[in-house]
Formats: sequence, C-alpha cells, structure tokens
Amino acid sequence: MAEEARRHNRLISNHLHPLVYLAAVGLGFWFVAAVWIVFSGYQDMELPLWVVSGLFLMAVAIPSAMWLTWRRHADARGKAPPLRDWASGDFETAQGRRKAASAAVEMLLPIAAAAFGMTVLGIVFYAAEAGAMH
Repeated sequence: MAEEARRHNRLISNHLHPLVYLAAVGLGFWFVAAVWIVFSGYQDMELPLWVVSGLFLMAVAIPSAMWLTWRRHADARGKAPPLRDWASGDFETAQGRRKAASAAVEMLLPIAAAAFGMTVLGIVFYAAEAGAMH
C-alpha cells in the first residue's frame, strides 16, 4: 500500500522515449559495422554482407519514417519529457505496467547483446589469427 501511495504521481507512458529508439538505432549500426569488420576479409562474403546491411537499413528506416510522421503531427501532444523523468515513471503495456527503465532495458538488451557479441567475436577471432601468425 505504501508503494502505491509513493508511486501515484509518476509519469505513465505507453511509448518509449525517443532516446531509447536512438540507442536502438545506434546499436543496430554498431552490429552492422562489426559484421562488416569481422567478415569482410572473406571471399564471396560481399553479397551476404550487403543483404544483411539492407535488412538492417530497412529495419531502421521504416520505423524512423513512421516516427518522423507521428512527430510532425503530434504538435498538440507536446515534447517528450526528459529521459530521467520518463525512466523514473511507469510504462504501460498490454500485459500491465512495469517500470519504464526496465522496459527500455528489455527492449535494448537483445540488440546490445548482438552488437557486443559480434564485437567480442571479432576481437577473439583477430587475436587468434594474430597468434597463429607468430
């Protein structure tokens, strides 16, 4: 009961903060860059790399175009709150409310794991390759 009384003035949102979307786009580009760095040295990998890059480009471009259209027509709604206020509030989903910061982490975690994992894979691969040369 005390928890409900303490949280009753929190911001409740049903959409992610724009900076969360920006972080997802940045992580997506990081993943594509890591894939190009790791696999570009192989013969016959150019076409698959371009296909993967095109898929990521479309995965970013379509939602970005939708968001820009929504933002252009959302003048009556005003600007997004500061990230700190948004993250300390609640996020409304179809299954119920959760903390907004937790929702952002859950949204960013898979793409961050893929980007960081591909980066680590590249580091390990190139370190093993450099060690085999000596």
